[in-house]
Amino acid sequence: MLIQNHPTANCMSHFSRRELLAKVGLAGLAAAITPEVRAKEIAQPDHEQPKSERREEPGQNENQYFFFNREEAQFVEAAVARLIPTDEYPGAIEAGVSNYLDKQLGGAWGAGERLYRSGPWEPTRPGLGYQLPLTPGELFHTAIKAINADLAKSGRPFWEMSPEQQDEYLHRLEDNKIDLNDVPSDIFFSQLWEMTVEGFFSDPVYGGNKDMVAWKMIGFPGAYASYYDLIDQHGIKLQREPVSLGQSDGHAMPDPNIPADSPHQ
Repeated sequence: MLIQNHPTANCMSHFSRRELLAKVGLAGLAAAITPEVRAKEIAQPDHEQPKSERREEPGQNENQYFFFNREEAQFVEAAVARLIPTDEYPGAIEAGVSNYLDKQLGGAWGAGERLYRSGPWEPTRPGLGYQLPLTPGELFHTAIKAINADLAKSGRPFWEMSPEQQDEYLHRLEDNKIDLNDVPSDIFFSQLWEMTVEGFFSDPVYGGNKDMVAWKMIGFPGAYASYYDLIDQHGIKLQREPVSLGQSDGHAMPDPNIPADSPHQ
């Protein structure tokens, strides 16, 4: 199925960010706003550099990456920028979506903390759910490494391709037409898309939706604990600045680019 016909995404065509909300659906947004808190520590893959040496700042983003290496981060930044591009509204880059992916994949969820991993592994079909022996973190490392190796043959990495070329390549990933070292490319694309939407709409304490740009765009008020003062006011339009879970008495977390549960140093 091509991306423009995807039930949740016409993500690389010309449509507004508000239309994205309609395509994702309110249920999907609610799930994205309150994702499970994921711890950030993960066993370091053998092929990766030590964390202390990998705090990269590639591309257009000021984020420091702890899970992705430089080439992985460059691919992710370019990919999410095409999935939710910037138009008259902020896109994935402005919302810090790549930072959200980095923090979630670099945590206990990315390490498969609650993932069943004993097999048997059946070809995936509707109703079976995720059917790979890889953790989410392993899925991304393996898939992006294969993508970068594939594109290295042409001499042009994904982040240097034209927007049209990037769109065509993402179409091929979604249609499972690219060999990613035995990772089905449609499974990888689906996970990339779902996490991009999560990072765009979730509470900023999880690493994305920087400055609550997505909530401001759709008029979502955020994590207000009580609407007691409005309970007897009917038919009014709620107009107030959104509030994050990381805010208390008007004071936000000092650094919105860190996970919600960073350990004490």
